Amino acid sequence: MSEPAADTDDLYARLEEAAAYVRARAEGRTPEVGLILGSGLGGYAEYLDAPVAIDYRDIPHFPASNVAGHAARLVIGQRAGATCVAMQGRVHLYEGHSAAAVGFPARLLIALGARVLVITNAAGGLRRDWPPGTLMLIRDHIDLLRDHPLRGRNDERLGPRFPDMTRAYAPELRTLAKDAAAALAIPIEEGVYAAMPGPTYETPAEVRMLGLLGADATGMSTVPEVIVANHMGARVLGISCITNYGAGLGDHPLSHQEVTDNARRMRGTFERLLDGVLAALVQRGELSGWGASP
Repeated sequence: MSEPAADTDDLYARLEEAAAYVRARAEGRTPEVGLILGSGLGGYAEYLDAPVAIDYRDIPHFPASNVAGHAARLVIGQRAGATCVAMQGRVHLYEGHSAAAVGFPARLLIALGARVLVITNAAGGLRRDWPPGTLMLIRDHIDLLRDHPLRGRNDERLGPRFPDMTRAYAPELRTLAKDAAAALAIPIEEGVYAAMPGPTYETPAEVRMLGLLGADATGMSTVPEVIVANHMGARVLGISCITNYGAGLGDHPLSHQEVTDNARRMRGTFERLLDGVLAALVQRGELSGWGASP
């Protein structure tokens, strides 16, 4: 038996039920920006003003995560003049979820009103000249996850059957982020992210393959959320924090502890960049004229 039917049947109804639950607890606030905060980066949600926090397990139909470094809460609040809804942690395919289930939380952020998603991750670096601690704007991605969040029946109320991915990562938002980084004297690179299914880290041969394919960083997340965001007409800014060298490029075995430790080490810089990005979104009027998703 195939799995997609369970993920696609009544998706719109399940999404509406989840959104109604969150709206009832959001104290009348409609988010403008959705923040998906990856491993070791979820602390940014603690800085939202007047926050409302909701455990993932309490939201109808929301997939559960049990990954270390992920707080598993949705937080709504203000930051740098923008109303934000932040995900402290995400779910992954390697936990047993389908790509459609992994994309459901991003759909919820958009259904709540966010038309700009800032999607972050901790990633392995595929370039020797980008050491751990490098920040990378995602220009494009290579999807090697072996599942797709739009597989199965399409609901036209959410988006088209065949969405275009030419501008999956909005160029104008990348320009805005580069300007914000420059104003803060934060070095930032730009490159291609390759999504692998995990949970094992890549082998040295796979790292070489990804480099030949044109990837600059690799991880086990992000792509399903980016796909559903584009499906629903939201704009995406993707940011990777390079937390380790890919297998064969460094001199020691890889571990999740190294990933979370290096992500936390970059936390202050990363949070300053996010503040700069949010402030620029407001100042440049990038959030005006974007209503809630149907």
